[in-house]
Amino acid sequence: MVDQSKIKSHFKKVDPVIYRVMKTIDFGQWWDRPKRDYFMALCEDIIGQQLSGKAADSIFARFARLFPKTQITPERILKLADQQIRSIGTSWAKARYLKDLAGQVKNQTIDLETLDQLADEQVIIELTKIKGIGPWTAEMFLIFTLKREDVFSRGDLGLNKAFKKLYGQRRLETVIRPWSPYKSFGSLALWHSLDKV
Repeated sequence: MVDQSKIKSHFKKVDPVIYRVMKTIDFGQWWDRPKRDYFMALCEDIIGQQLSGKAADSIFARFARLFPKTQITPERILKLADQQIRSIGTSWAKARYLKDLAGQVKNQTIDLETLDQLADEQVIIELTKIKGIGPWTAEMFLIFTLKREDVFSRGDLGLNKAFKKLYGQRRLETVIRPWSPYKSFGSLALWHSLDKV
């Protein structure tokens, strides 16, 4: 369970602006969810690239229905035709990325089960070996699947938009440096601030 009072008191001391946003947030709704299957989580992250949360959820639900009992495995993905994956509303490129992920996991060129033992930077290096997974997808995996507490995705459009809205012209690095060791929670608060508009 995440210690919300400890995190919020940290932000109250170091950044009253983001603290005002996070005062009413229940971080447990993101943080205390059951552990996700790493392979399925990466499939979901690939499908969700550059989509709104609602669109991504809808396409992923259709993707899951391609599998018996919605059990998504590398072997089953590799048996699907690209057209089948394309037909759920995803792009040809994402169909190829899903196949590449499945192939690398099946051939054990990447070992997903050991990712939680690696430092954040090493996780990003490992995941970006997979076609279609860049730093953003790897950072989302760090935050939402591995539950790493000190991650800020500088390339995330939502975070940058929320940052500008709350902080104007202030320098990003100057603002987020004091957030450590809880940058992920600052990120959640920034995303949350966009939903409140």
